[in-house]
Amino acid sequence: MVLDEQRFSVSVCQDANEWDRLVNQLGGHPLQLWGWGELKRKYGWGATRLIVSSGTGETVAVCQLLHKPLPGPLADYVYAPRGPVFLRDCVDAEQLAADPTPAAVADAIAEYVVKQQGAIAVAFEPDEEQGTLTLGQKWRQTAQAVLPPETLVLDLRNTPEQLLGEMSKKHRQYIRKSEREPGLTVRPVETLEELRRCLEIYRTTSERAGFDLRTDSYYEDVFTLLGDGAPVWASYYEDEPVAFLFMAKSRRVAFELYGGMNETGQRLRANYALKWHVIQWMREQGVTRYDFGGLVEGGVTTFKKGFAKHLNQLVGTFDYPGRGYLLWSKGLPLAKRVAKKLGR
Repeated sequence: MVLDEQRFSVSVCQDANEWDRLVNQLGGHPLQLWGWGELKRKYGWGATRLIVSSGTGETVAVCQLLHKPLPGPLADYVYAPRGPVFLRDCVDAEQLAADPTPAAVADAIAEYVVKQQGAIAVAFEPDEEQGTLTLGQKWRQTAQAVLPPETLVLDLRNTPEQLLGEMSKKHRQYIRKSEREPGLTVRPVETLEELRRCLEIYRTTSERAGFDLRTDSYYEDVFTLLGDGAPVWASYYEDEPVAFLFMAKSRRVAFELYGGMNETGQRLRANYALKWHVIQWMREQGVTRYDFGGLVEGGVTTFKKGFAKHLNQLVGTFDYPGRGYLLWSKGLPLAKRVAKKLGR
């Protein structure tokens, strides 16, 4: 589909290696990688990967869209987790906000999807800070977010000393204490059997904190389908895992997916040394943006907030209206719950 008025063309990518190359080249989020779409496809969603090119053939954006039919007469709900990924060219926030290209690109993607798929809505949740991105007049800001817009992001271009300096005094103390704990080590989780031992901890954590889990096979599929894009690390005490951190990773962005610890891990404060180890490892890999995966109420958020003196607010969720959008926007809680289950 060619949009002459915008001098953009939109095409479908069907090559996994080429797709991931483009996402990484443009500095995209790991939830835009091919493997994340394949994961969702396995659990009843569709996945479409779109490349937006300028009139000169330059790739100006990519966007992985997940879609699922809604109940009754409604058309598909289409959602871009932390997308689209816009060409950055190392621009700063003010330049991105002033550049009309991202807004025009977002329109081009949404118009393509509405015309080709008859979507009820196209929802974007870009990995962009609040105030850095302006979309066109047709877009509607919505509170119906899949991923929380409030989060904590570390700039890993900073030195380890600078990162430590941004933490609370208690966090620095607990990191040093847990690093010196005899018998406590941190190492990567490399096999499904090792992952299953971590998932036992996750079940314990969910019971203690009162949140729901997916089946073990889902987390095993994340681990398998994302491959190097889903590194897992665990703290071990006397060769038994006591805490774990399950990440999603692209070239530029690290994003926390899941994590937990058991009673021994709590006693040893194993999660402090573990998270600091993963942050440093990501920095060594060239990752520059470390996202704590969102902030919600509870003890986990209190723990996260101690790693920096600031919080980050992303631009949030925007809907582009499609066929039947009025019904969608005015209610239909069942349909919205279907969309909400997309999650992680």
